[in-house]
Amino acid sequence: MSIANLEYTLRKHLTMPELETGLDKIRRAPKDEGVLELIVRRPAVNDREILEEAELHLVEGLVGDSWNKRRSKTTPDGSPNPLMQLNIMNSRVTALVAQDKDRWQLAGDQLYLDMDLSEENVPAGTRVSLG
Repeated sequence: MSIANLEYTLRKHLTMPELETGLDKIRRAPKDEGVLELIVRRPAVNDREILEEAELHLVEGLVGDSWNKRRSKTTPDGSPNPLMQLNIMNSRVTALVAQDKDRWQLAGDQLYLDMDLSEENVPAGTRVSLG
């Protein structure tokens, strides 16, 4: 689905107090095992495909995703950054901000997990098993 084709019935932007009311639910996300709630592939700029299943590859990342064709501000020459090939998002945060599951894919992440992804729970270098 192209983002341009996604209906943009804008929800109101939540206020800080409204966002803060969702923090307790976000903090209760599972710490050890979570649920993969959504997989989104980005085959081209502004395109999103919601998948029932996907293949993760050590070099390609999410197979069919266009991360390796997009320029990056994090590499000296602007080439795609292989350390940023896969984006994982806490689904509770996405649910709060997006306000509607049909809008989750707009965030641009690929995997939406109901799991505590905080630095304290999942420090850099942590291996996560899916499937």
